[in-house]
Amino acid sequence: MNKHETAFIVGCGDIGRRVAICAHANGWQITALLRSAEKLDGMKHIINSTITANLDDPSTLHSLPIAGTTIFYFAPPPGGGVVDSRVRNFCNAIPPGIRPKKIIYLSTSGVYGDCGDIVVTEEQPPNPQTTRAKRRLDAEKTIAEWGSNRDVPVVILRVTGIYGPGRLPLQHLMSGVPLLSEQEAPVTNRIHAEDLAMVCIAAAERGEDGDIFNVSDGEHGTLTQYFNAVADLLGMKRPRQINREQAAESMPPLLFSYFSEMRRIDNSLMLKKLGIKLQFPTLADGLASCKPDPWPLAD
Repeated sequence: MNKHETAFIVGCGDIGRRVAICAHANGWQITALLRSAEKLDGMKHIINSTITANLDDPSTLHSLPIAGTTIFYFAPPPGGGVVDSRVRNFCNAIPPGIRPKKIIYLSTSGVYGDCGDIVVTEEQPPNPQTTRAKRRLDAEKTIAEWGSNRDVPVVILRVTGIYGPGRLPLQHLMSGVPLLSEQEAPVTNRIHAEDLAMVCIAAAERGEDGDIFNVSDGEHGTLTQYFNAVADLLGMKRPRQINREQAAESMPPLLFSYFSEMRRIDNSLMLKKLGIKLQFPTLADGLASCKPDPWPLAD
């Protein structure tokens, strides 16, 4: 990386912090946009400046220091509906003539919808079936169109389930909520949080306008397998397993929705074009980095 590079991180939660640490280690100057600067306590030596603003309130989005900078957009869409009004507000707040260097948008592999047992590459047409995935696809389209109109390169990362230290489902395991049986659970994919941060930086360095990358460790497994592996790691009892009919009646709707779609994500383009060598290419590798401390469930 060039030591004169600058980054503007929109939504500086767990992944934003990890990206900031990676960028700082390479000499980047970093500004973060977030609702409350208090959330970055302990990061003042990493993040050079902060902008306190609310993406739901366009009046707070003014004079953003983004000219010539790489924008990492990590803020989630608002709840409800199929439109990401936050992305729209952010794009509309950038005056004509102000051009960032590049935008990296963190999306989700959920935009592909249920793909059955096929291998999902970036050529797979999006077919989102949940409202949260539809909001993500709306954000992708909004940012890509804005970038095209302003001649700003946009790179989209379609990310699978994120796990890592501080991002394990402890609360669910403690709740006693059952899981769909292993025999009926669909295949899903994951990425370790540290590897995701590395991919974000690589996308800033080597991603080109219009690039879309599937972000996954390349290992396919089920959500039930994942929860069981985490329970074993933490020395907790594995959740009880139930059939799909029982799950539809008793499982929280959000959790059940994750058991309603199957995807076998192909990560070969990410590995090849971005030159990624994963630190944690398997779940076993990744969980070994997670000490059995009582972390809260990440959002």
